[in-house]
Amino acid sequence: MNTRFIFVFFLTWVSFSGFSQQARISGVVTDTEGIPLELATVQVEKSTTGAFTDEKGRYTLNISKNDSCVLVFSCLGYNKTKRVIPLVTGDMNINVKMRKTDFELGAVTITGKRQPSNMMTNIQTDRNRLNVDATGGSIESLVITAGMGVSGASELSTQYSVRGGNYNENIVYVNGIEVYRPILIRSGQQEGLSFINPDLTAEVTFSSGGFEARYGDKMSSVLDVTYKKPEQFEGGVTGSLLGGNVYLGSSSGKFTQITGLRYKRGTTLLNTLDTKGDYNPTAIDLQTYMTYALMPKLNLSFLGNYSDNTYDFNPTERETSFGTMAEPRKFTVYYAGAERDRFKTLSGAATLKYDITEHADVALQVSAFQSTEQENYDIAGEYWLSNVLSEDEKEITGTGTFLNHARNYLKTDVMSAALNGSAGFSQNTVRWSLAYQREKNRDRIREWELQDSMGYSLPYDEETLRVYSNLLSKNDITSNRFSGYLQDTYRFRTEKGFFSITAGIRGSYWNFNKEFIFSPRASFRFIPSRNENFNFRLATGIYYQAPFYKEFRTVTEDSLGNGHVNLNRQIKSQRSIHFVLGSDYKFNFDSRPFKFTTELYYKKMDNLVPYTVNNVRIDYYGSNVSHGYSTGIDMKLFGQFVSGADSWIGLSLMQAKQYIDGKKVPMPTDQLYNFTFYFTDYAPYIPDQKVQVNLRAIWAGGIPFSVPGGESKYIRSIRTRPYNRVDIGMTYRLLDENSLIRDNSFWRYIKNIWVGVDLFNLFDIGNVSSYSWFADTGGILYAVPDRLTGRQLNIKLVAEF
Repeated sequence: MNTRFIFVFFLTWVSFSGFSQQARISGVVTDTEGIPLELATVQVEKSTTGAFTDEKGRYTLNISKNDSCVLVFSCLGYNKTKRVIPLVTGDMNINVKMRKTDFELGAVTITGKRQPSNMMTNIQTDRNRLNVDATGGSIESLVITAGMGVSGASELSTQYSVRGGNYNENIVYVNGIEVYRPILIRSGQQEGLSFINPDLTAEVTFSSGGFEARYGDKMSSVLDVTYKKPEQFEGGVTGSLLGGNVYLGSSSGKFTQITGLRYKRGTTLLNTLDTKGDYNPTAIDLQTYMTYALMPKLNLSFLGNYSDNTYDFNPTERETSFGTMAEPRKFTVYYAGAERDRFKTLSGAATLKYDITEHADVALQVSAFQSTEQENYDIAGEYWLSNVLSEDEKEITGTGTFLNHARNYLKTDVMSAALNGSAGFSQNTVRWSLAYQREKNRDRIREWELQDSMGYSLPYDEETLRVYSNLLSKNDITSNRFSGYLQDTYRFRTEKGFFSITAGIRGSYWNFNKEFIFSPRASFRFIPSRNENFNFRLATGIYYQAPFYKEFRTVTEDSLGNGHVNLNRQIKSQRSIHFVLGSDYKFNFDSRPFKFTTELYYKKMDNLVPYTVNNVRIDYYGSNVSHGYSTGIDMKLFGQFVSGADSWIGLSLMQAKQYIDGKKVPMPTDQLYNFTFYFTDYAPYIPDQKVQVNLRAIWAGGIPFSVPGGESKYIRSIRTRPYNRVDIGMTYRLLDENSLIRDNSFWRYIKNIWVGVDLFNLFDIGNVSSYSWFADTGGILYAVPDRLTGRQLNIKLVAEF
């Protein structure tokens, strides 16, 4: 018995002695700006002992005491850093800042700096407010040119389509909260401001497909935005002919806040449209993000938003030339009446987060969103269709009148609660979530259109006066959704290189149609050690488009031709299976850094709900009656075409088809090609890069459309003309940190002042957003193009402090 006791005591003593000989070395790895670097490698030189940093840049190593060692810190896109420890005597804390390599692209580009997942890429927005942009410097406008497979076909809208998907198939998060867009908006003129405030933005990540399970049930893309948490006082003011922004941020110990106010009034831009009149659009947006440290490990944050967008319009006349060189035509209208629209949203989200350990946390998140939308118009018009015989001679081929009427009201309330968590275990990072969401929609739709051609109401009926279109809706719906996900990211390094595998599953239940959906997803990334300038990735998964009110509204006609909106309780979630293969290659050319990115993809889709697109309004069929696919290749080259100035050029080739009633037809977003170009230069012979020139160009193929009426409107055989647009801007830095005037007591608080001039639509190209249909004397319908904005000058002033 004594022998056994001595033996156990000896083993215990040896174990504790060995453990006591281990020292714990930990710390945080960041870049030179203090931003944490995830997936950085920390390794003891000439040994297999090592670790990876988590998403907060933290690492932990156990090293034998009384030894000397060299720690090697490495991260893709950064220079290797070494720290020599002459003698390890006990637990130590070593923080490291890493410098970017020459491959790192600068101000506004997608970089390899910090990849939060295998299929997400970072988009930096440091100088976004200097970019030439008709929407006023929105994040979405940057995504349209910098994102893979992204297309935007209207400078009046911040909406975009991705790889054959429509606007509603893109999910957007701000600080982990899903944001929504108004439903009734039908044109870019009504849209106003998007939710994301660029001034408050700290980090933007984007994926065009194959994204991980923690992102919700949408079929196309995810845009994940994180707002700033200021470390000191900061602010800025931007003003232009399109509107203005102001923001202030501060930090005082436990409390931080950043608040931004935006105002947009695009009257000068709208005055270049074919339809003339009194445009009075006004959009106001107020947002704040606040954090408070209740305890060292317990933090409370709040994100609040109030947005009020009004659109007042009194049209007077319109003259549109269309047709061909051989058969030129003209469409002339004189209007009476007005349109009064208002879209008001209010949202708030609170998050209580507790850091259990350095590598594990849990958070409770509650949010509420309310949208009130009103659309009111009574617009009458008298039109003439004519053949243009010469400059002064026309032949009238059709004349008529129309009257458009609407009294539309929609109120949406969304309340949600979620419990989220994450934990890091050596080479693994596990994330999970359980969420509940309650949705309430109340709509009252009354809209109709009367068309009279040559004294006859269309469609003509000898016994009954018929209107051209009519829609009535009176629906109230309350529903509940339950969702959750679990995913793991496993990272390891071998002699072959660095590997990262992310796999997870997402599930949800909606009580409106009693549907369960499950979405397994996985992605893989490999960086070969032989040449770390290469980055290969592969992703696949099932992605559902859970219906959100518009998708399950069906329209049935009564005996008089009146359209009534009914809710389809048999609706199912649309499904898309993604296969994505991509690579990055970084290289130097003429001593300047470049990065070439390529992605091949195939999306198999079923349970689709056919839809039509008119400007930015999407009207769904209301039933799952089709299936289809989308496939293509996206290529982008990022780099310094001019030394010190970052630019990019992209080309996307795509085919998106679906089968309706056995017929293979193009999807409404089947854009065969999309070429984007963003070029930055600095004026020569002017020191300190004081003059910056930006050029933004898009050449995109036309999208399909069809003749309105019945189910045939989903069978498209005609395409719009290509969308071609070039914008150019120039900014001059009046003041910077090296200016002598900063010695003055007032100017020393100003970091930078820029003044700029933009020229939108440089070549005054008449792009088309949609088509209006009118009949001649023979009853033949003509598609009259609704053109977008023409050439317009903009002046802006930007100040940072």
